[in-house]
Amino acid sequence: MAQQEPQAVERELTMSRAMVEAIAHEMREDDEVFYMGEDVADYGGIFDSTEGLREEFGYDRVMDVPISETAYLGAAVGAAQAGMRPIAELMFVDFFGVAMDQIYNQMAKNTYMSGGSVSVPMVLTTAVGGTYNDAAQHSQTLYGTFAHLPGMKVVVPSTAYDAKGLMHNAIRDDDPVVYMFHKRLMGIGWMPAPDGPKTPVPDEPYTVPFGSADVKREGTDVTVVTLGLHVHRALEAAETLAEDGIDVEVIDLRTLVPLDTETVLESIGETGRLVVVDEDYRSFGVTGEIVASAAEERLADLEAVERVAVPDVPLPYARPMEDEVIPDAEDIEAAVRRTRE
Repeated sequence: MAQQEPQAVERELTMSRAMVEAIAHEMREDDEVFYMGEDVADYGGIFDSTEGLREEFGYDRVMDVPISETAYLGAAVGAAQAGMRPIAELMFVDFFGVAMDQIYNQMAKNTYMSGGSVSVPMVLTTAVGGTYNDAAQHSQTLYGTFAHLPGMKVVVPSTAYDAKGLMHNAIRDDDPVVYMFHKRLMGIGWMPAPDGPKTPVPDEPYTVPFGSADVKREGTDVTVVTLGLHVHRALEAAETLAEDGIDVEVIDLRTLVPLDTETVLESIGETGRLVVVDEDYRSFGVTGEIVASAAEERLADLEAVERVAVPDVPLPYARPMEDEVIPDAEDIEAAVRRTRE
């Protein structure tokens, strides 16, 4: 009897390992790609965003920088305009205010203001999100802030598969990309991730296209639109609701700029009910943008709309207070039920 070939075992990666794998591949392929940020070399990034890169590529291409976001993000913009492809890490998105001139008045605008004579092919990576009690200056998401300002593409992976594919695409893009990873999804030992972000990831490089939302769960009764950590909380809520016969469709936006409204509108056309969930602030943010788009294009189809987001308060340090303001699966479940009342 002929011996059967062993079946290939599909490997699973954490989101941090998937990101690093994509970065390492692009650095091997292109000497102009380099990484810079605080604690990204010897430490490997405080959320394992660069673990192992310094050992392979050395200090010339994986650079620890002084604690001056203004200086090193400005240097990254200059390097990108000179033809390199820097990846610059902002340790916490909350620190964006220190370097807002470099981010928005330089990185985002210089291609436009130069009449297209320069491009800024750089990636700004940054950690977002709360749920681990690090207080108001280390716990925001601020997706909407960057998506609101023209000139930057904004991506938010929720799984290891998407994290790798979106990172490949971000590094190769000729425009500036803000790559926002949620701390709770990275799979690091001291901050356990929920079930879901650790996924099968191909060995070979691949891209996840910008502007392409992913239907994580199909359903016929209610559309839940979300991103990042709350994809997993929405899926948890959907499983609970299914026990009561409520069939929820969960859409992961994956990118905010460009935004895939078509997938959202198609789903609303089938369900007639919309719940938008976000870890950003409620006012002037992602939830409002999605609801407005739905109202403009599918108003006749909408029977009910709910928004689930962080209230307009600084993120508290105390665990019970933080748990109160950051939406969880029960909040999503309750919003879905309200759309059916």
